[in-house]
Amino acid sequence: MKVWPGNPYPLGATWDGSGVNFALFSENATGVELCLFDGENRNREVKRIRMTDQTNQVWHVYLPEARPGQLYGYRVHGPYSPAEGHRFNPAKLLLDPYAKSIAGRIRWSDALFGYTIGHPDADLSIDERDSADGLPKCVVVDPAFSWGQDAPLRIPWHKTLIYEMHVKGFTARHPKVPKELRGTYAGLTHPAVVDYLKFLGITAVELMPVHQFVADKSLVDRGLTNYWGYNSIGFFAPESRYASTGVLGEQVAEFKTMVKTFHREGIEVIIDVVYNHTAEGNHLGPTLCFRGIDNASYYRLVDDRRYYMDYTGCGNTLNMTHPRTLQLIMDSLRYWVLEMHVDGFRFDLASTLARELHSVDRLGAFFDIIHQDPVLSQVKLIAEPWDLGEGGYQVGNFPVLWAEWNAEYRDTVRRFWKGDGGLVGGLAFRLTGSSDLYDRGGRRPYASINFVTAHDGFTLTDVVSYNEKHNEANGEENRDGHNENLSWNCGAEGPTDNKEVLALRARQQRNFLATLILSQGVPMLLAGDEIGRTQRGNNNAYCQDNEVSWMDWKLDRSKRDLLEFTQLLIRLFHQHPVLRRRVFFQGRRIRGSEVKDLAWFKPDGKEMTDDDWNNEFAHCLGLRLAGDAIEEVDARGNRILDDTLLILLNAHHEPVDFVLPAHRRKVRWQVVFDTKEEKIKRLQRLIRGGNEYPLEARSMVLLRLPHHETGESKDLETNSFNGAVL
Repeated sequence: MKVWPGNPYPLGATWDGSGVNFALFSENATGVELCLFDGENRNREVKRIRMTDQTNQVWHVYLPEARPGQLYGYRVHGPYSPAEGHRFNPAKLLLDPYAKSIAGRIRWSDALFGYTIGHPDADLSIDERDSADGLPKCVVVDPAFSWGQDAPLRIPWHKTLIYEMHVKGFTARHPKVPKELRGTYAGLTHPAVVDYLKFLGITAVELMPVHQFVADKSLVDRGLTNYWGYNSIGFFAPESRYASTGVLGEQVAEFKTMVKTFHREGIEVIIDVVYNHTAEGNHLGPTLCFRGIDNASYYRLVDDRRYYMDYTGCGNTLNMTHPRTLQLIMDSLRYWVLEMHVDGFRFDLASTLARELHSVDRLGAFFDIIHQDPVLSQVKLIAEPWDLGEGGYQVGNFPVLWAEWNAEYRDTVRRFWKGDGGLVGGLAFRLTGSSDLYDRGGRRPYASINFVTAHDGFTLTDVVSYNEKHNEANGEENRDGHNENLSWNCGAEGPTDNKEVLALRARQQRNFLATLILSQGVPMLLAGDEIGRTQRGNNNAYCQDNEVSWMDWKLDRSKRDLLEFTQLLIRLFHQHPVLRRRVFFQGRRIRGSEVKDLAWFKPDGKEMTDDDWNNEFAHCLGLRLAGDAIEEVDARGNRILDDTLLILLNAHHEPVDFVLPAHRRKVRWQVVFDTKEEKIKRLQRLIRGGNEYPLEARSMVLLRLPHHETGESKDLETNSFNGAVL
């Protein structure tokens, strides 16, 4: 095989139409070998090439006879000296950090560890067994793909509604998806799936991790796996286990086809990325990639350089202070935007990325680079604004351009509907975009990603069905997962036949969903909450790749009713710009408006006072959103007008007669929905302002006042789902 010197850029394995350039960064290595493997027998090493050329700490070689589909890995030479931060071991085959495709999964054995397991000196020893048999192989890919007219959708933040989903779990049990496509990228492009998402009305899917990840040996030994995928090892490679067409690069085209399909239907694709740590774990973890290539460059080490800083709870933390590690992450992000056409990212434990020393630096290098980047500054950026280190809870502190998972929203809304008192003040902030957190530095209400549930924790059905977690199936004696879930089982723990309990649970789910969709900010719906998905009380189902986590598409009448109610809420979200404000409320009358843009009411119909906000026993309030006081214009400069909406919330265990506000004579409010109703009704009845509305215990009502004064109603009926999921 011909061997040419090649070039140090770009990093990774690059097919240029004539041959393949291989380039690998290692600052501290003394030598690098490129290992080529047989395409039919992936464990058979057919060629080992010593990379003699090094430029700017990048080792490189060009193979003019190599082609897409070629399997490869690296062996890196250097000192094995953990006390100095170096863990080079050429007996261990290593993945390319820039691999665009990775074929296969890890087959665990002691040979995958750089030290001798069981040795009295533990990781200070060195294991010289070859690990190639158990390690997946990198694949050279051909990047060519027919994108056609595909282009970024660029749906504005204030019009965005996110649907968090798992690639496999969404279709693993879908009766309309062919078995060979279930649980794959291709499965998500099936017409039944696309029709469902369009029917629901979401604007973006947020996919749980799709980077190649590892199932830890400890899980595999217990007969479990890493289902969620927050254990990345390949930041450029789409996870091969979600591919239906093949893993020798075919998964790349399959992922692109999925994105292209969603874009054609007006749905953006956001991916959940885990750049805070890798699957190599702590000092006793395996040697798979970064550890063997240049441990001291890629990882944050403590003063005793044998050990790792761990801000993630996963054993290690990537070293964002090193320029090459920073480059790796930025190159990965640009690749997923430019080559894979994704529309944004949700950053797991994002506070870790801002840590330049031991503290979280709000204006860290990572954020500075993204803000000036002409590609990444234009996509959706969502932070999980905390990590496990000191000072890691940074809700509200991320810079402009970033949206954040708002944990304050989740906790306040859960506590309110659980029946806790003294929350009306905090709830008011959460319902109106959390200005206490985000109204500074040029940020807007859509900086708040509102959620009641997410992949981590109870599903919505479980929030109203369990007081305690039930994680026994995880094999950790129920010690894992959060102990404080802010949940309430409505009178019975878990499954029950009690009709009163079931009715209350259904109403509570409607309350949560209505609160979520009608709040200012960006709503995020957890996949399955709209059809009553349960995890049987498991609030940490990260290792449950089974029916505990998968969507159940058998819909009984109650699940259909919940689905139709959710679809009604989402239709309201899209119909009413007063629910999607781009600026925070002023609490005053805007020029040309009849009333203040925002007003809060007590059950007696009077506006709330300072003393009312401090009432520890208050469980009921109303808010009026003035549709003629939006003070915004559309894309063509026309003033935006909308109906005025009145939202009433009663979390008390007793009903309340709520006096409807009347700012002038003959005000007549139309009831849009009342969560006490089990089924959606087209409620045309009008109630005069000043009259009482019977607000049921633990219920929520939406009323509207048309801005055009005719009293005519917009069509708020939902479309019954046509059976694509049945």
